Amino acid sequence: MKLNDALARTVRCYPDKLALVTDDGRSFTYAELDERSTRLANALSERVGAARVAVLTINDASSIESMWAGNKRGSATVQLSYRATVTELADMATTADAELLVFDDHNVEDAVELVDRGTFERAIHAGEKSVDHEAIESYEAVLDDASPELDASLPHGEECAVLHTSGTTSVPKTVQFDQEQLWYGAVQVIMEHGIDETDVALCTSPWYHMVTTDAWLYPHFVAGATVVLHSTFEPEEALDLIETHGVTGLLAVPTQLKTLNDIQRGDGRTYDTDTIGYIRTGGAIVTENLIEETHEHISEHVYNTYGMTEAGPDLTFAHPSVQEEHPGTIGKESFTWEIRVVDSVPLDEHPDPEATVDAGERGEIIARGPGMSHEYIDNDEASERSYFDGWLRTRDVARIDEDGYLYIVDRVDNMIVSGGENVYPAEVERVLGNHPDVIEACVFGRDDEQWGQVVTAVVVVEEGQELTDDELDEYCLQHDGLADFKRPRAYAITEDELPRTDTGTIMREQLIDKHFD
Repeated sequence: MKLNDALARTVRCYPDKLALVTDDGRSFTYAELDERSTRLANALSERVGAARVAVLTINDASSIESMWAGNKRGSATVQLSYRATVTELADMATTADAELLVFDDHNVEDAVELVDRGTFERAIHAGEKSVDHEAIESYEAVLDDASPELDASLPHGEECAVLHTSGTTSVPKTVQFDQEQLWYGAVQVIMEHGIDETDVALCTSPWYHMVTTDAWLYPHFVAGATVVLHSTFEPEEALDLIETHGVTGLLAVPTQLKTLNDIQRGDGRTYDTDTIGYIRTGGAIVTENLIEETHEHISEHVYNTYGMTEAGPDLTFAHPSVQEEHPGTIGKESFTWEIRVVDSVPLDEHPDPEATVDAGERGEIIARGPGMSHEYIDNDEASERSYFDGWLRTRDVARIDEDGYLYIVDRVDNMIVSGGENVYPAEVERVLGNHPDVIEACVFGRDDEQWGQVVTAVVVVEEGQELTDDELDEYCLQHDGLADFKRPRAYAITEDELPRTDTGTIMREQLIDKHFD
């Protein structure tokens, strides 16, 4: 099935139901969202034909309408990060062959520069700011002038979206998905959480990421639920929106959950979150402490998930009921996937799908399913490394237990070799993260003449806490889950937050430069 057909079914079934609520007070029924996105689809096709359209907005109604319009056009919506530099945005748009830009008030300066550079010949501005530029039109004026009936020439094809990976040390890779691939992802998430038309979901993570797009927005629209759109994450505002709208579903990466928990247990106002029936998290280590705190302060219904942009929304999920007996697990393969944990090989080789590891052993996750992408745009070398014989290589190392549950150990390319022993940073980070005075930790290897590499940690502590290297060392020595050779030999203790990408991935290179170079 195509995603556009699934969205059309929602409009037929729930035309008068609230589809979208924004944090600035606007609201749209499914019938209104359908008409506005049809007008936009017609207007875009009049201007650029079947060409792709890029969108540079914070979480805004125009971003949602652009997603819907892209489905109706059958030409991909190129979803750009508002946190990228103008040069990065130009590179992403050029790689994706986008010919027109839709942007909002938050991104006016970057958008105008992109037009002036020639990245786009024309653009459409959705917002209240005054933008005087001959190549830029008003979004609402464009919609007003367009027909509410979908042009007979549409759709042009079956594309849905172009998304970008969130690399920490390299240029993001560009991935294209068609409507069937993302339909599989959306329906899978509906099954994972039991989403239906009675649900109200808060969207507070950036709309342009795969997890937000196909693990949150599309599943709720396909089910006929209501989405409350939070323009950018502000924890008190997010909690207020949960209370005000009776939110049943929350998507939040671990750092966001930690911030929400801190507010709930603080000296200020405590917000009512009793309506929440499912919290989706992932993208970074989910510690036992974080789960326990979230149970106490927000909801007991926490799903730990694991995925990557190339795969669609996710590869595995852990239902809340399994996490007490299997703490830290990312669960088992989700509904449309086959997952194998196989012997790890160097990055310039392809893993053997038949070389599966036994329970208790470690190996690399490979996956295949109907919703996965099949290549990167304009990057044959990277495609060759990641896609092979119908399989997707994740580069993530996992352990599988006797019951078949998976636990992420680390990235293949993060592994530290110290004195001939292999150390995966995530194992050490998980131990340090459970120290009562530690908020989070990042572990990496530093070159050493004697040992090859030495295990090194940057540890973030609660404000005002007096924690020493010796105390952390003793904590690691006493922890029966951490072998002595995995113990950090050097620490940097700080109250500063770890630098992260939008999806919660720690920027290790920045930390090394700041604390050890």
